Amino acid sequence: MTHVKVTARAMNVEYAIRDVITYTDQLVREGKKIYYLNIGDPPAFDFPTPPHIKQALCKAIGEDDNHYSPSEGIPELRQAIVDKEKRVNKLNLDPENVLVTEGVSEGIQMVLATLVERGDEILFPGPTYPPYISYTKFFNGTPIAYRTIEEERWQPDVDDLRSKITKKTRAIVITNPNNPTGAVYGKKVVKQMLDLAAEHNLPVVSDEIYDQLAYADDDFASTAYLASDDTPVIGLNGFSKAYQMTGWRLGYIYFKAKGNELDDVKHGILQECRIRLCANTPVQKAGVAALNGPQDHIRTVVEKLKQRRDYAWKRLNEIEGISCTKPEGAFYIFPKIHEVGKRWKTDLDFVVALLRQTCVLVVHGSGFDPVYGAGHVRAVFLPPIETLEEAFNALERFMKKKR
Repeated sequence: MTHVKVTARAMNVEYAIRDVITYTDQLVREGKKIYYLNIGDPPAFDFPTPPHIKQALCKAIGEDDNHYSPSEGIPELRQAIVDKEKRVNKLNLDPENVLVTEGVSEGIQMVLATLVERGDEILFPGPTYPPYISYTKFFNGTPIAYRTIEEERWQPDVDDLRSKITKKTRAIVITNPNNPTGAVYGKKVVKQMLDLAAEHNLPVVSDEIYDQLAYADDDFASTAYLASDDTPVIGLNGFSKAYQMTGWRLGYIYFKAKGNELDDVKHGILQECRIRLCANTPVQKAGVAALNGPQDHIRTVVEKLKQRRDYAWKRLNEIEGISCTKPEGAFYIFPKIHEVGKRWKTDLDFVVALLRQTCVLVVHGSGFDPVYGAGHVRAVFLPPIETLEEAFNALERFMKKKR
């Protein structure tokens, strides 16, 4: 029997963060202990989902809130999101301009499906979260990376961004705090990017899933808060990181514009929400509890992460052949491997060799952008310091080995 034909768009989808897991198969069969530093999944470590959120989910299920809900999200959650954005990011939103998604990743897919047609270009920071690249390609568009500067704490290069805007550009993506670098973009830089977008009549897509995980209180400011009325902003956010709800798959999109500039975009995304029916109803009920209930755990999480950030940054910079910038948000670190291109042909070759010899799993930087991510790796610093110490000690021994 011949193979069933598969579309090129499906075969060419890449997601480096999970694609690297395939290299662990043999090691797992051999019973080896793997140090999984590849996925940003707080509940997989010692960051449990807060009890009041879990109780709200159980309550919703017990009360038979197990039915389909409105495609745009239940009203009480959309209102809770508006209240949260006001409280945390000083935004004035209307619930009608909020759509609930099954995680930020679904939101990215929906936004790009609405914006991108064949030949259209999306500008994103290099390096960036891989779905921005993969979904742009999936919808026959062209992903274009603008430079972020490692020597300047991975801040965006506004001149480079300016040089890459063309007649085919449909949107500028800002991921802040950034995945994979952990950078928090300065307010001045973000305003310059917003001015560029306004000058060229472009919307800004702002991914702020780590908005509550910045290590200095006054460092982060929401793009939509900084934007003037002349720049429409499509915001993306969710519950996975600050509320330890990764497996629950709950996020949202919001729209901020002066008039009706984003009405067609919102309508297109709402149509996508309808065709997939709705987000998980009991989980939406728990999302209300997450936003309206106690928030004390967030400060505790940030303090714990800050200690692990400091350790990871110091320890990695002590290893010969590795250097890295201190992350200012999220829970990722993006070290440079100086002998990629010499001792190892590519950063993926480095990742595979490291895994096979030490069972430490990180992600190749080129998976976050083949130009600006190359020669680096991304690691999470979510595990306890004792576990990080074991993994980094193994990494140091690996780096000291002769070729």
